Amino acid sequence: MDFGFSEQQGEVQTLARQILSEQVTPERLAAYDEFKAERFDRELWQQLAQAGLLGVALEESHGGMGFGFTELALFIEEVGRSIAPVPVIPHLVSAAAPIQRFGSSELQGRWLPGVASGDVLLTAALMEPGNEEPAAPSLTTATLDGDGYRVSGLKTCVPFARSADRILLSAAVDGGVVVLLVDPKSAGISLEDVRYSTYETQYQLTLQDVQVSAADVLAGPTAGAAVMQWLSLRTTAALCAHQLGVTDHSMRMTASYSAERKQFGVLIGTFQAVGHRAANCYIDVECLRLNTYQAASLLASEADATNEVQIAKVWAGDVGHRVSYASQHLHGGTGIDRDYPLWRYCLWARHNEMMLGGSARQLAALGARIAAGEAYCA
Repeated sequence: MDFGFSEQQGEVQTLARQILSEQVTPERLAAYDEFKAERFDRELWQQLAQAGLLGVALEESHGGMGFGFTELALFIEEVGRSIAPVPVIPHLVSAAAPIQRFGSSELQGRWLPGVASGDVLLTAALMEPGNEEPAAPSLTTATLDGDGYRVSGLKTCVPFARSADRILLSAAVDGGVVVLLVDPKSAGISLEDVRYSTYETQYQLTLQDVQVSAADVLAGPTAGAAVMQWLSLRTTAALCAHQLGVTDHSMRMTASYSAERKQFGVLIGTFQAVGHRAANCYIDVECLRLNTYQAASLLASEADATNEVQIAKVWAGDVGHRVSYASQHLHGGTGIDRDYPLWRYCLWARHNEMMLGGSARQLAALGARIAAGEAYCA
């Protein structure tokens, strides 16, 4: 049995790597440091759209390539490898994917062609202050208003909300949870900047009696929680894929540096302690790779991958932590020099570690499921 990627999957990853490696440079990334500009390279975004990559997991009828989540994860891995300033995860995974999976034909036709072409931008509000469970909103509520809803509440860490055409979010209602597409320009919405160490644009979203029409309802009260759980698993797996790219590049950057840097006239790569530390990084990254690919392949087949996603996220957190520390250590002072690119990768490793729950939270959730007989029990 062949467990490798198909030729087409390899071509998707190669195409993404070629475009991103050519277009994303430390000099271009420096333009976004210290919040000098919105961390969104729109020129690169259009190049990715023209190459078909924004539609990699969209059906051909919507202008996409017709592939699945595995191919999308390979694309996201390359985004992480370059830490490209593009909102691939919120746009394609957290918003477009559930629209394609659960949306009506009208909703799909209205948004998905623009997703593939890069003409529209979608994002998602998955977290509330003190609540990282997208399927269980506690601060955001909705009430029926004719065929639509009126929504009030608070969401935090919403990427690219000011630039987005719609924000996907969940709200508690009588009888369950609804999933809505909210126009950020609607009356009753306010956006407050949240400054992240990665310099990515995120916002705190406050909703006060915001009207959402029936046309922008993705899921009703009985299905909303399941929809949010579905997209939460895929967003978490996408963060793992991004982390794989981040840590793999950090590890390779460190290996290259240690093969050239001399101390007392001797290459530091020949020192046993340096070799052991670098080897541990390689083992860590490969473990993250295997767990991430396992989770992505199960999600691509619509199998239950809750266990695998939680395990991959544990690895993503721990590997990001260990590899960033080792990379900084082996680089010495060069690692924290702002003229050298490693520091940006360390910031992204930390971001991916904590987003949607760190390793401790994922282990606790997995342990609770095992104790309840919901995981790894015959």
